[in-house]
Amino acid sequence: MATAPAPLSLSASTLPARLRAGAVPAGARWRQQPRRGRMVVRAKIREIFMPALSSTMTEGKIVSWSAGEGDRVSKGDAVVVVESDKADMDVETFHDGIVAAVLVQAGESAPVGAPIALLAESEEEVPLAVAKAQELSNGNGQPQQAPPAPTEDAAAAPPPPPPAPAAAPAPVAAGTKGIASPHAKKLAKQHRVDLAKVTGTGPYGRITPADIEAAAGIQPKPKPAPAAAAPPPVAAPSVGAVPQAAVLPPVPGATIVPFTTMQAAVSKNMVESLAVPAFRVGYPIVTDKLDALYEKVKPKGVTMTVLLAKATAMALVQHPVVNASCRDGKSFTYNSNINIAVAVAIDGGLITPVLQDADKLDIYLLSQNWKDLVKKARAKQLQPNEYSSGTFTLSNLGMFGVDRFDAILPPGQGAIMAVGASKPTVVADKDGFFSVKSKMLVNVTADHRIVYGADLAAFLQTFAKIIEDPESLTL
Repeated sequence: MATAPAPLSLSASTLPARLRAGAVPAGARWRQQPRRGRMVVRAKIREIFMPALSSTMTEGKIVSWSAGEGDRVSKGDAVVVVESDKADMDVETFHDGIVAAVLVQAGESAPVGAPIALLAESEEEVPLAVAKAQELSNGNGQPQQAPPAPTEDAAAAPPPPPPAPAAAPAPVAAGTKGIASPHAKKLAKQHRVDLAKVTGTGPYGRITPADIEAAAGIQPKPKPAPAAAAPPPVAAPSVGAVPQAAVLPPVPGATIVPFTTMQAAVSKNMVESLAVPAFRVGYPIVTDKLDALYEKVKPKGVTMTVLLAKATAMALVQHPVVNASCRDGKSFTYNSNINIAVAVAIDGGLITPVLQDADKLDIYLLSQNWKDLVKKARAKQLQPNEYSSGTFTLSNLGMFGVDRFDAILPPGQGAIMAVGASKPTVVADKDGFFSVKSKMLVNVTADHRIVYGADLAAFLQTFAKIIEDPESLTL
């Protein structure tokens, strides 16, 4: 009585040399089919990839590995902590298995989508996973050899004349005689030059006007060369000037500290903001009644930041264009929600936790939400929707005694408001009587493609009325 052959499991040590050389992919298991007698390869090794933790993230840094090599993990277990451009986040595995090989160690970075570890389904596949890790490490060296090819092209691109004559003469004379540009043909006719006897030095052996002039014994004009060299500096105006300005010679005795992932993201966003046509409008606001309200609600955990965010949201309800944004350069994007992002300085960077639906929540619930957001921000544990969903940004330096400053417009938003300190100021009323009142200055930076001066002025007037009569903030 014939029996079906038992499944055959091959480890790296029992595979034939021919298969170990690369005929079988690492992490594969052979199973013999009873009917046809063929071997079927089933992969049992999976890659853990660097995830995209935010829409602006291009690479991530490994903070620490929660699971080490040899540890068995289950689906949903956190295996690694990754530092994105905004926060540190736990990354979970989608499969059960054993962490067979760590490809990116703690403290190292990898681009989004790159493998950072290998997960084996069973102990039998661990040696194969280690072999695959070695192959990947060897493979990482090959792409690094690929860039020299484009580098040579890039190096050859700026001075096209030198490489062309070096490679062109031999093949050109054989099969491209007589191929000339229209201008070259015209010059050849004028100077009675036989095109069949001219060796072209242009692309693919094309005969250029310079070749005709050389064959006719005409000395090249000195002026065209500078004219050809002049356009490159003119053609690269301000676009290339920004990156070049960042590359400066080192200062003797200085210490160079690379940007963290968050600092690099902030730098990138600030440079992108330079492309937006922004303008600024300032407005003085009396804060006596707001200060009195703050003293009443402060014992209940309400901060001045929350009061300002609530007042801003209430004003934006009446001026939706200031809550809008321009994302494609040719249209308005009106946001259905009013989410106030508030700039917070943290160790090693800056982040903007978002008070979502600030116009719909009371100041007490907003204060609780704000407390939780700040705690997460300090621990770098904010989720992407908690820092990337803002529609308007608030930056407050009043607690440091700063009386006024300008804020840089965040990418993807229409406006940002900079709030200064409230200070005693001598004020004259309409009857000419003087008094001392507390005043603060706010400056709003806005995208002039969608927000105009009158729009911003009207918004600031509404905001000032709410601040100067803040009872509506407690409703």
